[in-house]
This record gives sequence, C-alpha cells and structure tokens, in this order.
Amino acid sequence: MSKEISPRKDFIAGYFGGVAIVVAGYPMDTIKVRIQTMPQIPGQPSPYRNMYDCGMHIIKRESVRGLYKGMAIPLVIIPPMFALWFFTFGVGKKLQQKSPQEQLSYFQVFKAGMLAGTVATAFCSPGERIKCLLQIQQESNGKAKYQGPIDCLRKLYKEGGIRWIYRGTTATFVRGL
Repeated sequence: MSKEISPRKDFIAGYFGGVAIVVAGYPMDTIKVRIQTMPQIPGQPSPYRNMYDCGMHIIKRESVRGLYKGMAIPLVIIPPMFALWFFTFGVGKKLQQKSPQEQLSYFQVFKAGMLAGTVATAFCSPGERIKCLLQIQQESNGKAKYQGPIDCLRKLYKEGGIRWIYRGTTATFVRGL
C-alpha cells in the first residue's frame, strides 16, 4: 500500500465519510439542538428529562420525520464539506513535503489541519446556521417560520444581508480548529 499523499483519494474518502456522518448522526444532532435551545421557565420542570425523552417527544409529536427535520442542507453541504476538508488537509500536507517519503512533523500536520479547518468553516457556516434554525423551529398552527432551506436563506438575507447568514461563524471557526 502506497504511503504517498493523494488529495484526490482524500476528497473521495471525505465525501463518503460525510454522507455516513449525516445519515447516522442527524437524529442525535436534532435532539442535541432541541435540548440546547429548550425554553427554561423558572419554577417549571424542563420540557425533556434526558436525550431519550427528547427523542421520544419528537417522535410522538412530529413522527420520526421530526428527527430528520432540516436534513436536506446537511446532505447537500456536509459531504462536499468533508471532501473539501480532507482534500485541503491532503494538499496542506503535500505542500510541506520535500519528497513523497518524507515524514511530516506534528507541527506540519497541525498546520495542514488549520488550513483545512479554515477553508471548511468558510464553506460550511451558512449551512450550519440554516440547519440549526430549521431544527429548532416549532410549528405552531401548522405553519413553520421557514418552509425549507432556500426559504430560510432568503429570509436571513432579507433580515440582515450576508452578515446575518454568516452570524456565528467565529464560534464555528474556533470549533473547527
């Protein structure tokens, strides 16, 4: 097996890894976001006792589809983002090698990771914001604030322009490093 760095193989591996992450992990992400954003009314018990209770509450009120609410954006954004991330990481490593056999130092690998994290954050932040907004919206009277990812993007832009779409990017950037 060749040890030569292949950004093309990294790209393909990243893409399929991204698909697997979305399909397997999205219900847990929805539960996490619901718990993080649940209203806390002083003197009242929390709406959910734990993750299991939250998941069952979602299924009971919204069916299993509620666990996957807002998943279209991650399926479009995350596989290419992981592909870009892995590709950029591979390129970052390859740029620092003097020969294909050269072993990189931990600091060189760290720099390649920083490059990959920076590029991926710039690409993924709007999708992350839209995903979270779609996950936390509660349908009242059968009408949701956002009718889907494109509607959410349009409304965000109308409310505050490109800065509103990229709101929270600094925190996402720090997390990505």
